[in-house]
Amino acid sequence: MLILGIESSCDETGVALYDTDGRGALLAHALHSQVAMHGEYGGVVPELASRDHIRRVVPLLREALDDSGRSLDEVGAIAYTQGPGLAGALLVGAAFSEALAVSLGVPTLPVHHLEGHLLSPLLSANPPRFPFVALLVSGGHTQLMRVTAVGEYELLGETLDDAAGEAFDKTAKLLGLGYPGGPALAELAELGRPGLVKLPRPMLNSGDLDFSFSGLKTAVVTRVRELDTEGVGLDGRQRADIARGFQDAIVEVLVKKSLRAVRESRLKQLVVAGGVGANRELRRQLDEQAGKMKIGVFYPELEFCTDNGAMIALAGALRLQAGATSKPAGAFAVRPRWPLAELTV
Repeated sequence: MLILGIESSCDETGVALYDTDGRGALLAHALHSQVAMHGEYGGVVPELASRDHIRRVVPLLREALDDSGRSLDEVGAIAYTQGPGLAGALLVGAAFSEALAVSLGVPTLPVHHLEGHLLSPLLSANPPRFPFVALLVSGGHTQLMRVTAVGEYELLGETLDDAAGEAFDKTAKLLGLGYPGGPALAELAELGRPGLVKLPRPMLNSGDLDFSFSGLKTAVVTRVRELDTEGVGLDGRQRADIARGFQDAIVEVLVKKSLRAVRESRLKQLVVAGGVGANRELRRQLDEQAGKMKIGVFYPELEFCTDNGAMIALAGALRLQAGATSKPAGAFAVRPRWPLAELTV
């Protein structure tokens, strides 16, 4: 069956085609990022995001169809992001998908956005096997999950306040970096001197698998004030050293908690998904330390770390294969808030 996937949860519009025949294959995907548009405002503007999804979805669909060499008549089901995300943005993708499904006479598959991220490493040439522990780490979420199978997710730990990506973005803004701040801060951190700026490791030894990053952000504010005594701003070296200290702190917490979750679950595989999963220092330390513990670490391809239609098409296909039931096209609702642990097949 040919599955069409539509992603519109925030500031990327994604469209993809996945063929479930044989071993399954991603045939094509097309993506438009709104980073340049939102960069003028220093962050995502929900109304602008929704309007841009409306403008982009049809051209992206045509692009994906052209790249795949397939036609709309061959689509057997449409998977789309139902939540979580921005309500208006979700409504664009859901309404478009349901209307298109009605016109084609095919069913729909509402997909959980985080499930798409969690399963995205299965698109790689060397995919993980169930069961595994997953670290979902992005601008909106930082969670550790035990993944037994598609639709079987157990929450092991999560952030009690800011997500890791959110802390990256807020710290980047404090240092005068542009939007999106996370990648800019990570790039600046590579120029910083290790160990010069020492920052706290929140909840590193808390005895559980939860996270907290708001205190780390506050510690950065305090350090900036200490260094900028005359109120003229930090120089380039100082900013780089703070960025390095911040990244080292957040990476150490993510690595140690993730590997502890794998060890306590008595598993041998860790999946890292979400935008922060593209961070080079996080990948380097995870690979190094997991290798010593004989734990396999799996990441999505870099192009699938951020939001994309491919992961939504894949999640829809895997849910069908796991016995989930598609629904008749037509009536729908979106779920801006939707805990992943509530999901079943």
